[in-house]
Formats: sequence, structure tokens, C-alpha cells
Amino acid sequence: MAVIAFGPIPSRRLGRSLGINNIPPKTCTYSCVYCQLGETSVMTVKRCCFYKPEDVLRSVEVKVHEAISKNEGINYLTFVPDGEPTLDVNIGREITLLKRIGIPIAVITNASLLWLDEVREDLLKADLVSLKVDAVSRNLWRSINRPCRDLELGKVLDGIERFAKTFKGVIVSETMLIDGVKYNGELVEIAEFLGGLAKLDKAYIAIPTRPPAERWVKPAREEVLNKAFQIFSKKLGSSKVEYLVGYEGNAFTSTGNVKEDLLAITAVHPMREEAVIELLKKANASQQIINELLRSGEIVRLEYEGNIYYMRKLAKNTFPTSG
Repeated sequence: MAVIAFGPIPSRRLGRSLGINNIPPKTCTYSCVYCQLGETSVMTVKRCCFYKPEDVLRSVEVKVHEAISKNEGINYLTFVPDGEPTLDVNIGREITLLKRIGIPIAVITNASLLWLDEVREDLLKADLVSLKVDAVSRNLWRSINRPCRDLELGKVLDGIERFAKTFKGVIVSETMLIDGVKYNGELVEIAEFLGGLAKLDKAYIAIPTRPPAERWVKPAREEVLNKAFQIFSKKLGSSKVEYLVGYEGNAFTSTGNVKEDLLAITAVHPMREEAVIELLKKANASQQIINELLRSGEIVRLEYEGNIYYMRKLAKNTFPTSG
């Protein structure tokens, strides 16, 4: 039998997440240039049955019991497969069965099938849904996400809007930014689209952190990430915007170490200069700390619309080599 459940593993979005792989590799509606799983081998928009819902339940129950026996906590049971999870025609039934375990259920989807009534109905049963919104213009969508030719961007975006109107759980978006792409006004348009949704709890700005499908793909530069953060914050509010750039840690938990606090916070949110000064003041710490972080390259100083921001430097070994 295929390995359906795995983990639990640490997730910055979800805490301790037990993964559910309900799709065979690599069956998807997209073939994103940055995908860590490589190119899509089965490109389709046709939903079908891959595993029996009862088998999915049994696989997850085994892993949950193993985790409990080891005193490992689980915050979410997460559908995060080797493809697009909503291609599984049984995902709604699986969510219903898994509810009996008593752990919140999350679905990480590229949102490409939310224009289908039955997909929206299935996902309404989840507690958290993460939606991909890398582009809202047709040309960029096609060049980055490389969708199945049977998909239409207008229908995809409409499906997201309709789902946001009815979903009662936590809904987050994820926008992947890569280097060498001319976003021009796209970031503003994405922010406007996200800001127009009836419900959105968090908008994540991400970069690829694992070897991508296309070798030319690199993470967007800090300047682009900072610009995206400021644009998204203007439309959504800064409390609703965060980075997903591969750093771990308790971003807003006081460690008693101001250096660690600065690194943790700026890995998620760029901090305005006055906020950094205020944090140092509260901690009775010297400005010398930020100067040392700048000299060591752990933090970078950026400017946007007349304000100075500090952001954690992206890791140099973003794409680790396999040995």
C-alpha cells in the first residue's frame, strides 16, 4: 500500500503537521516552474478516485497513534500531496471521516479547481485552506504556473472569490515570487484581488526554498520581497501579511535575547527603522546590535517610499545540494 500519511513535521504556518498524500506523483493541474517535485507527469483537470477513503483514514490513524505514543503533538492533519489534492474525488468524504480523530484539517491547494461546485463543497468541510495566487494576469499565470490547457484564469479567480464568500474556517493565500520575472504592476493587481476577497486571514509571500523544476528559477531578491510586503500591507494591513522564506522559529515570542528576536521577526516581517529602535529601547539594548547584524550580513537595510526597513538576509544555500 502507498505511503499516504507522513510526519508529523514542523510547519511555520501550521505548527506540527501530519501530512496526507492523497495523490500519486506527479498528478496535477499545474506544472509550476518552481515546483520542488519536478515537472508534472500527469497533467489533468479530471477528478478521480486514487485511494479508498477508508484506507486514507486508517493510514492517518496509525500515524496519529504513533505520534501520541511518542508524546508528539499534532496541530493539523494536512492534505499536502505529490500533486493537486482536489483532483481526488473523495477528498470531501476523507475530510468527513478524518474529523472523527478530533484534530483540525488543512488543505494546501493551488485553487485551480475551485470553479467546480463540488470542489468548493468538499473544501467547506476543512478547518484551514491555503490557496495559491501567484499571478492574476494571463501571461504571467501561464509562464509561472504552466496550467493545464483546459483551465481558464478567469474561472480560477472566480472560483477563489466564490469560495471565500462561503468558507467559515481559516483561509490563507500564498504568492510565490521568483527572480528574473518582470512583475511590473502585477504585485498591485494581486494585492487588489486578495483585498477584494470576502474573507482572507493571512497572505503569505513565499520564495522557492528547495530545488525547483526549472534550473533557472531562483528566489526573488530582498528588494522585491520588501516591495511586495509593502504593497500587500497597504491593501490588507501589515498584520495579515507574512513571509514564507524558509526560516524556522517562534517569530513573535520573546526569547529574552534581542538579537534572536530581531532575526526571528525580520524573517517574517520587515521592520521599519523606528520599530527596531523601539524594540532595542524596550530591551535596554544598544543600537550596536543592529549594526553588528548588518555587518555580518544577517540583516539587510532596505528603502521603500522614503522609509527604512530591516529584513533578514535570505540564506545563501537556498537550494541545498544532495549528497
